Amino acid sequence: MSPHSRLTTTPLTENLVRGALDLERTAHGLLPHRLPARARAQNTDGQLAMAEAQPSGVRIALRTRATVVELDTLPTKRVYVGAPPRPDGVYDLLVDGHQAGRASVEGGNVLTIDLATGSAVTRPGPVGTVRFDGLPARPKDVEIWLPHNETTELVALRTDAPVEPVPNRGRAVWLHHGSSISHGSDAASPTTTWPALAAALGGVELVNLGYGGSALLDPFTARTLRDTPADLISVKAGINLVNTDVMRLRAFTPAVHGFLDTIRDGHPTIPLLVVSPLLCPIHEDTPGPSAPDRSAMSEGRLSFRAAGDPAETAGGKLTLRTIRRELARIVEQRAAEDPNLHYLDGRELYGEADSAELPLPDALHPDAATHRRIGERFARLAFGAGGPLAGDAPRP
Repeated sequence: MSPHSRLTTTPLTENLVRGALDLERTAHGLLPHRLPARARAQNTDGQLAMAEAQPSGVRIALRTRATVVELDTLPTKRVYVGAPPRPDGVYDLLVDGHQAGRASVEGGNVLTIDLATGSAVTRPGPVGTVRFDGLPARPKDVEIWLPHNETTELVALRTDAPVEPVPNRGRAVWLHHGSSISHGSDAASPTTTWPALAAALGGVELVNLGYGGSALLDPFTARTLRDTPADLISVKAGINLVNTDVMRLRAFTPAVHGFLDTIRDGHPTIPLLVVSPLLCPIHEDTPGPSAPDRSAMSEGRLSFRAAGDPAETAGGKLTLRTIRRELARIVEQRAAEDPNLHYLDGRELYGEADSAELPLPDALHPDAATHRRIGERFARLAFGAGGPLAGDAPRP
């Protein structure tokens, strides 16, 4: 008898998927997106296309008595030329909000990326299955959080009892936008990225629009934030603007104003928190772009260095110190007419003392322990009593 024979297949539909803004029908099933189709049509950057299709914060959410849950998926796994193999993506199982299992899917497509040349080649692979069994045979909320850093097509869902969507629990929806750190780069699993940890501690429903390498003040991202239902919004901006050396101070200031104006067109009064970059020693006073450290790669390590010239800051090239100063000024200026606009210096989440204790392993991204620290601090500073995103914060 097939191990699947006593299980019932339930169609995967949008009412069973949380955290995605669009579900694209593919030859295999459904591909979750974190940018809507109209925004994707305006994007020409392969990095953003890859990042928004990696389902950070996306989860299958069920109400069921099932003791067995199986999910067939087709992952796309990344390999970087000259770097050590990356671990398989992780699926986290939560039962009534508590960690109850963790697994990975074998097989899948393989995307090989050469950072030196910018080339990328995909090798097709097979569909795999993640299975969780031994669950309590009582009504419960079951969530399967998809790998935050692995493109994942949803193929089939099977259970040994009927399922229905999880009812609305009345939690505030927190919409967050940021860079690869918000995306979850180098976190241990999808529920341990710093935004997922902060959301759990803050008791809010996460929609994570952190895009690796792609928090660049794009107008279509601002419109996405404008049009997505939310009760609370945060925007963490700066590091990718330095990484890519995409603009100078002259363009940065009006771009920030325009980005915030667009968000306020759709969410005129809800709490909006602007977060400046975490400490990143290589770019505090040295502008971008960021470049792969070839000496590290020759040793089988992935690391980065600042390739800009500090002298160019006089001509408007951006450093993290410059960006923090300007973001604080912009928020102070706007807050005179927008009392629900707030600012958080990213160094309160990860600063000098943290860097000495928990240095960034590749000079850009935090490790799993640091994600936990950042998430706990954000929950306290933003969602805690009196925080800008707290339930007791002043409202108009």
